[in-house]
Amino acid sequence: MESGNGFYSVDEFRLDSKWLIDPKHLFVGPKIGQGAHAKVYEGKYKNQSVAIKIVHGGDTPDEIEKRESRFAREVAMLSRVQHKNLAKFIGACKEPVMVIVTELLLGGTLRKYLLNMRPSCLDKCVAVGFALDIARAVECLHSHGIIHRDLKPENLILTADQKTVKLADFGLAREESITEMMTAETGTYRWMAPELYSTVTLRQGEKKHYNHKVDAYSFAIVLWELVHNKLPFEGMSNLQAAYAAAFKNARPSLEDLPEELAIILDSCWKEDPNTRPNFTQIIQMLLQYLSTISPLKPVSRLSIPENTILPPESPGTSSLIALHNDSRETPRGEIENKPKSSFFCFNQCY
Repeated sequence: MESGNGFYSVDEFRLDSKWLIDPKHLFVGPKIGQGAHAKVYEGKYKNQSVAIKIVHGGDTPDEIEKRESRFAREVAMLSRVQHKNLAKFIGACKEPVMVIVTELLLGGTLRKYLLNMRPSCLDKCVAVGFALDIARAVECLHSHGIIHRDLKPENLILTADQKTVKLADFGLAREESITEMMTAETGTYRWMAPELYSTVTLRQGEKKHYNHKVDAYSFAIVLWELVHNKLPFEGMSNLQAAYAAAFKNARPSLEDLPEELAIILDSCWKEDPNTRPNFTQIIQMLLQYLSTISPLKPVSRLSIPENTILPPESPGTSSLIALHNDSRETPRGEIENKPKSSFFCFNQCY
């Protein structure tokens, strides 16, 4: 599946038949999200409510090759990694267009959830519980040699009851064994580890290696945001925040935080990646802190063993999914006057 240069080729990629989606059974509904390289729709697959991620093919030969490679890599990872805190993968197809089908998560993104709460903050037990969901998902990825590289509130989706967070969007994930092939064009600067984007300062042609510890840094920024419900590096643009983190070793303030929580954050966003804890250690630190603030009220979802393996219809990505009852758009202009509850045959859209 993996070519010699570290990239996946759609031509070489072969999807196991159990994951192959038949477009004839796929029905597309309202658009619920959009990114630079894909759109996400609510849909139906064999009477199951799903999220349908349609990947843009690209306009130039180079762009087409890169997007096909990313699609093949994402599907390969989704089909082999399973966890209760990863959005469930249902299947994919590459004809007539590249499509990834996942469970439909109705709780909205963590970004929207936090925005709706402002200026209030999450209860610390809830914040730590969400952080544990995220940490366990990443621990599972790392145990399979996968780096997510794009941890941020937009890629963290809540279940319908808004009690569980699931990690989504593997579009930028890479296997750690091929990190030398990675570029600086990953993730979102405000949440990215400095070693990911500081490569732009190196001489042309010089490579900068990094490892799974980039996710620990991003996790710390997300955790800080969960606790404070404020944008990290507030008042700075994404690029200003990146410059301050990379070249001035700036970090969000640890003032007014419990000592145990401050220690966790400080260790995760250390400048030297090698001194950052791994996610097994992070989970243990979070559990220890949780026991000090809620010793008599254990959170039920934390009792599920780490890295619980789900049945084969798991895991996946459902990036950019907004709340189920948000304003919606239809996938094509010719059907935008139809009732929003309608779903249309996938083949009708292309």
